[in-house]
Amino acid sequence: MISAVPGVSVFDDWFANFWVVLVVKAAAVLVFFLVAPLLVGYMEHKVLAHMQARLGPMYAGRFHGWAQLVADGAKFIQKEDVIPAAADRWVFSLAPAVALIPYIVLFVVVPFSNTIYAENLDIGIFFVMAIGSVNVIGVLMAGWSSANKFSLIGALRAAAQLIAYELPLVLAAASVVMQAGTLSLIGITEAQDRYWFVLTQPIGFLIFMVASLAELTRPPFDMPIADSEIIFGAYTEYTGLKFAFFLLTEYGGIVALSSIASILFLGGYRGFLGIPDPLWMAAKIGALSFVVIWLRATYPRLREDQLQRFSWLALIPLALLQILVVGFVKVAVG
Repeated sequence: MISAVPGVSVFDDWFANFWVVLVVKAAAVLVFFLVAPLLVGYMEHKVLAHMQARLGPMYAGRFHGWAQLVADGAKFIQKEDVIPAAADRWVFSLAPAVALIPYIVLFVVVPFSNTIYAENLDIGIFFVMAIGSVNVIGVLMAGWSSANKFSLIGALRAAAQLIAYELPLVLAAASVVMQAGTLSLIGITEAQDRYWFVLTQPIGFLIFMVASLAELTRPPFDMPIADSEIIFGAYTEYTGLKFAFFLLTEYGGIVALSSIASILFLGGYRGFLGIPDPLWMAAKIGALSFVVIWLRATYPRLREDQLQRFSWLALIPLALLQILVVGFVKVAVG
């Protein structure tokens, strides 16, 4: 047993001083955020290399290209930090942090067992949905402050995409909350002790995953960074470490939304075969991250009008119907 008291955070069980617990929790969340997205980035290199016959990522460091991620990091560090002359320097420099920090904070409420978590908020899923939507402010700041019309167009596309797909994302999560009867992420996980909610809400799971892809602006929903139309969207003028922070934000978002999808629909840390809970949670996050990468290698980019139509005319009505069905079953059964 990691903690002698189930339902009590291992950090609170180990330490008595409030400030020590706060520092340890913050350090644990930060370490996880710095490690997990890098692993997903490494996995993307390898998966795309195999799926699309990209030879480059298979050679750095000789054995299976193990040093590709190290080479990329060294490249970003060495590149010159360029700020356009007409840019708003303060906003331009703050934008990567504003985009990155919400995903770091989000992991505060993600549980890896009934004892391994930073905080168990009674409104955990509301916290996740609220803090996750802050990311787009950083993208808007980047596009507006760059003094580049293509960057501004990319930022506006990102904002329009967030508005369109935030609603089906929240509605899909709401149907799970209705079935679980709690907003706590640990409570939702424990409510799946007999079966995972993906079995009762497969449509909701698909809606949540599609909306997550759009929220992350991942292919086939990467219109805000459509290189053939607007260069690289809001990030066109960024170089060096600032650009690396935006990439870290993308991979951090993949880990974050894979974590939330695992908790809502795949039983979170709950598993079987005697495998420790944290390993189950890590495996589910890794599997969903793999799917996100797989889709990048498989599907072409949609047009902007197709993206908007798909959300408002397909996903949102389906999500509302899902809530109606769950509510009816909940009342009828219980």
